[in-house]
Order: sequence, then structure tokens, then C-alpha cells
Amino acid sequence: MNERKEKRLVYTREEMFEFNKKTLEERGVTIEAIADITYFQQSRYTQNVSRNVCQESVEKILSLRDVFHHVQLAVEIDRLAEEGLLRGPIQDIIHDDLGLFGVDEVMGLDVAGLYGIIGQTNFGDIDVNKHGIVQDLNNAGKKEGICHTFLDDIVGAIAAAASTRVAQILNEEIANELSGVKRLSIYDFID
Repeated sequence: MNERKEKRLVYTREEMFEFNKKTLEERGVTIEAIADITYFQQSRYTQNVSRNVCQESVEKILSLRDVFHHVQLAVEIDRLAEEGLLRGPIQDIIHDDLGLFGVDEVMGLDVAGLYGIIGQTNFGDIDVNKHGIVQDLNNAGKKEGICHTFLDDIVGAIAAAASTRVAQILNEEIANELSGVKRLSIYDFID
């Protein structure tokens, strides 16, 4: 008797993070490499940005459901193009990363847009100037048999969203200091 495997469509944030981390690592992308772009992006505007908060922000972004879907789809499209499994003209358009093909940037803008227009602006900068791992992915994607058409944009978008998240965290801390708000923890109530 054939047992039918039960479909599973939703995952916890921790599971989505782990899937994304594994999927990206399989394509040569580490959280640290994305955090480096986040740090570079944000340190130009804010002094004393911590690499830890940059990495934490990348991890947070990678645990979001929309980002999970984007990462998984982007990597799968690139893989299919590498294996020549897409049909018609779209196979060559995606595999060769045609400059006039903008669907990959649209996916990137969608991810970066989770943090508003500033996230999208940060993505535009990363997409045009190709910092860090984004540059590495873009260069590798030009080699025969390798396709990073979607991956480089998704990675750049994750870094852009994380950079914007870092800015929001830092600005919230500044606002709290200026308003005299003291953050309390449970330990403030223990004698």
C-alpha cells in the first residue's frame, strides 16, 4: 500500500530561518556575508554600528514568511535555469541574466520593501554598486553553468532590509534616550 506523504505548507519562524540559512549556504552565501553588507550600508550613516546587531537583523529578516517564500523561489528558479529545465526563451533570459529582465529586481524590491521606501532605496544602492557577496554572486553568475540571476538580488534585498531594521533600532534607542524613557527589564523588579 502506498503511503502518501502529508503536505506541509506552513513552518515556524525558526524552521523558516533554518531552511533559508541552509538554502543560502548551499549556494555559497553565509549570514555573516550578508551582515557585512548590512554593516557597510549602515555604518556610512550611523557611527558605532555593531556587527552583532547587523547579524541579528539579517537573521530576523531570514525568519519572515514572505522572505522565506522569496528565498526559496529565487534559489529554485536559478537552479532550474542552471540545469536547463526552464522552457523557451525564458531559459536563456534567466540563465544569462539579461539586463532588461527586471523580475529579479522586482522580487528584491518586494523583500526590501518590507522596511518601506528606505529599504527599497538601500536595495537600489546595493543592486547598483554590488557590495560584498552580491558582487561575488554577480561575477560567479557570469560563468557558464552558473545562474545567480535571482540570488544576487534576494541577498542584496535581505541586506537592505536588515540595514533599514538596524537604523530603526538605533533611532528608537536615540528617541528613548532623548525622551527620558528608561527601558525596564524583569531584573529591575527583583530585590
